[in-house]
Amino acid sequence: MDRNNQIPAKSGIAPDSSDATILINKLGNIFYANKQAHEQFGYKENELEGKSLRELMPDITPLATEEGKVVHEYGLHRNGELFSIFYSINSFKLYNESYFLIVFHSVKDRSRLKKQQSYPLNEMVDLQFALDESTIVAFTDPKGKINYVNEKFCEVSKYSAEELIGKDHRIINSGYHSKEFMEDLWKTISSGIVWRGEIKNKAKDGTFYWVDTTIVPFIDEKGKPYKYLAIRKEITEYKRVVEELKKSVNELIDLKFALDASSIVAITDQKGIIKYVNNQFCKVSKYSREELLGQDHRIINSGYHSKEFFRDLWNTISSGQVWKGEIKNKAKDGTYYWVDTTIVPFLDEKGKPYQHLAIRHEVTQRKNAEEELKKMMTRIIDVQEDERKRLSRELHDGIGQNLYSHLITINRLQAEISHPLLEQMQDEAAEIIEELRDLSWELRPSVLDDLGLIPAIRSYLVRFSEHHNINVHFDCYLTSRLSPNKEITVYRIIQEALTNVRKYADADEASVTIRQMDKEIRVVIEDKGKGFNANEVTRGVGLFSMEERAKAAEGTIKVHSEKNKGTRVVLEIPL
Repeated sequence: MDRNNQIPAKSGIAPDSSDATILINKLGNIFYANKQAHEQFGYKENELEGKSLRELMPDITPLATEEGKVVHEYGLHRNGELFSIFYSINSFKLYNESYFLIVFHSVKDRSRLKKQQSYPLNEMVDLQFALDESTIVAFTDPKGKINYVNEKFCEVSKYSAEELIGKDHRIINSGYHSKEFMEDLWKTISSGIVWRGEIKNKAKDGTFYWVDTTIVPFIDEKGKPYKYLAIRKEITEYKRVVEELKKSVNELIDLKFALDASSIVAITDQKGIIKYVNNQFCKVSKYSREELLGQDHRIINSGYHSKEFFRDLWNTISSGQVWKGEIKNKAKDGTYYWVDTTIVPFLDEKGKPYQHLAIRHEVTQRKNAEEELKKMMTRIIDVQEDERKRLSRELHDGIGQNLYSHLITINRLQAEISHPLLEQMQDEAAEIIEELRDLSWELRPSVLDDLGLIPAIRSYLVRFSEHHNINVHFDCYLTSRLSPNKEITVYRIIQEALTNVRKYADADEASVTIRQMDKEIRVVIEDKGKGFNANEVTRGVGLFSMEERAKAAEGTIKVHSEKNKGTRVVLEIPL
């Protein structure tokens, strides 16, 4: 309207639309009202002119209403009933007189109106822009035919607006959801209730996408939906991540089930306090879960292991490294059990352990079998040594003495008779006696029993060097004699190691070193010969014999070798 012109004819004031329109002066008196305004407030044509606007809208304040803002208010019908209306006000001046044009906007869906809500037009435009940029929007008619889609809908579905308008949503149906699912959706919105849920759709190119959907029915005066607004947010990546998480969770559940069924599991905090134990832990330890939680593992300490053993364990896991080993524990009823243990530290963002996962497998039967085997091997070695000692004595004191008597007899005959056969007999007897002495020595040197380990080794090394032309350097740092079992173990392992040097090393020098440490005896036999690759060489009887002898003496043996760099055998036996 040209506000500088005179007040136009009444027919020109009415908008082209069907909206109700009222023109008032600054005092609030109605100057003009169109047919729609009369009908809306329940009056006959021309009955409103001259009335005060407050008779129709008691709470309105035209001067305080911002121009261009769509305002929600309550109007008073002629019959006395209040009803919801939306209106906007524009002011103008004519011949220095102020006038206000009030346009009432028709709204079919009045079910969600709240008193004193207002919506600036510019904000509504901004909201629509934001919605179109971020959200998939579509309007459908009561039968579900699409009559509006925004650009986001086309972008995600890969259909053009022309391909979508006039169709229903079956055009993007993926076939994923059941008929019952869709029937429930339509039943909900057809009854005027908002529906929310997640739907899997199919784009034009055959790809699938998920949308988090809200469908809002718009209700007419009769309480029936006359259109539906569907607002969707694409969540395809979210659904993929959720699906992956579900798979991972299921896998973790399966792994936990398998772990719980086969292993003893416990979780402790960084201080070693037990926070979780599985049923297998309770079953083996014979403690209840309540008795274990809040305790540390000293509750099952058997006292078998040294303080150094547990100090090494804690130093390892405290530094963030995995510890593996075998531990002997004590159950609640006083029985002992062995567990093959792996302790895994869980690290925080600073690389510090915040808890530990201990996975154990009971190996009591295996350890018992190993202990029995060890006892049996010790017994076999003892029987073997006893038999060697007996045979050595018989050869030396029996056959050896008889041969020596024969040699004396031959010498006496030579004094009386000169014959070449007697000289031959004398040489052969001497050789047999020497071979018997060597055999007796190999079986069991008497000096080992009579004088001890060190004289026996010195004597053996002299004979070894003379017979095989291998110079052996010997260093010994023992302050006292060892037990007979340990002495024979050290002697036999040195003997076996040097035999291997003679057979395989192709070396002319070797060394033997014996050192007495604080709590163990350490023996090193070393050569600079050909060496070998441990992965390419079959474990022979000699190495097996050395290992079993070491075990029988509660010790360990390690063999280090490289091609062309020699071999080093290290024996460690506790004192």
